[in-house]
Amino acid sequence: MSANKAPKNHVFYRNQNWHYPKIQKGEGVYLYGEDGKRYLDACSGSAVANIGHGNKEIAEFAKQQIERVAFTHLSRWTVDVIEECAAKVCEWAPGDLNHVYFVSGGSEATETAMKMARQYFIERDGKKSSKWKVISKWDSYHGNTLGALSMTGHPGRRKYYDPMLANFPKIPQFYHYRNPWGCETAEETSIKAAEALETEILRQGADNIAAFITEPVVGSAIPGVHPEKIYFEMVREICNKYDVLLIVDEVMAGFGRTGEKFAVDHFTTVPDIIACAKGMSAGYTPMGATICNDEIFDTIMVKGSGNFVHGHTYASNPLSCGISLKVLEIIERENYLENAKIQGGYFIEKLRELYKYPIIGDVRGKGLMTGLEFVKDQSTKEPFEVSENVKGKFTVNCLAEGIVPYPGGGSADGVRGDDTLLAPPINITREEVDELLAGLERAIAKTCEDVLGANVEA
Repeated sequence: MSANKAPKNHVFYRNQNWHYPKIQKGEGVYLYGEDGKRYLDACSGSAVANIGHGNKEIAEFAKQQIERVAFTHLSRWTVDVIEECAAKVCEWAPGDLNHVYFVSGGSEATETAMKMARQYFIERDGKKSSKWKVISKWDSYHGNTLGALSMTGHPGRRKYYDPMLANFPKIPQFYHYRNPWGCETAEETSIKAAEALETEILRQGADNIAAFITEPVVGSAIPGVHPEKIYFEMVREICNKYDVLLIVDEVMAGFGRTGEKFAVDHFTTVPDIIACAKGMSAGYTPMGATICNDEIFDTIMVKGSGNFVHGHTYASNPLSCGISLKVLEIIERENYLENAKIQGGYFIEKLRELYKYPIIGDVRGKGLMTGLEFVKDQSTKEPFEVSENVKGKFTVNCLAEGIVPYPGGGSADGVRGDDTLLAPPINITREEVDELLAGLERAIAKTCEDVLGANVEA
């Protein structure tokens, strides 16, 4: 490339229209810009930095692990810390989910779950098994690799790649605020959403369905949305009835974010497979995992071929396993699960006071995984048009207040519907929650003024 054509920055950013402020360091719940401005990380990156930034214990452990061994390939070697991390993850997992396949991120984890489900039925029933489809939901996000994106029900994320994706069936979410059945209660919505699964299994033919994938608490697609307990009771029964595996996507919600080890624990249901990542390593290293039950493992690895036809270079990376093990030990030792439960309950209670602002349509969440949805009209739930860029204006106003949100869109119809995920580190203090709430309220008041011309005092 000639000198006069050389770019000023060689990074292929996701959005070239956004100015990316440079962060110099992170400490606790805060990020510090190169200009010295302090930002409260209200989204933990993307529900990742569960124990905050700049943890010196993690830094020292990482140094020691690198000096011991940083990389081995799992096709030939194992390392004690890999087995120790697997044991700890299974200790956290519900029921008989006793086997872990480590990967390096959430998309890999959900795609691994999909392939694991398919191979399970081939090993059990033979190569002619027709069980390959995975039912998922509209208003969902399960990752950006082609398999994970095939399971994703978010038109905005799929639109360029639709011709390349598997034609997996989709059903409605347990999204009470905009439920398609006209249900008056969240329980009724949860029942209808579960019944939709059985209807779709029968429509597709149970012999063609390998698995159903769902988030217990929805992440970036419609942040903070969750069902009532009856939903998972019914879904578990339906999956058992039709010989369909239940995959729970805990990539965002897992490892303490909602105040439980896994978000599915709120619903006392044991899935067949859990896909997880993010908070597992708290952002200190790329990490993910697919956890399966004894039946799946035994069918493939003991009674079957003994070979899972899948793999990644960084699967079971010793450095990542070591750091993840240390993160989980810190969460246990410091009782951060309880903190997420206490601070999360307080946070959601205070967030509900924001309904006084006319652009706040819905407040939802569990623990420290919460969401706000913005509307043009509270009574009709009319969303803003994409061209009004409400999420962009809200983000700019938050950053001006030293608050980092995780904005999103498409919650109303897959395209329209501005929202934000609010998921601060689970070690956040009450004083820091209050600081977040104050800055957030000022940003919302300014956004009201920007988009409605309504001057509401913060």
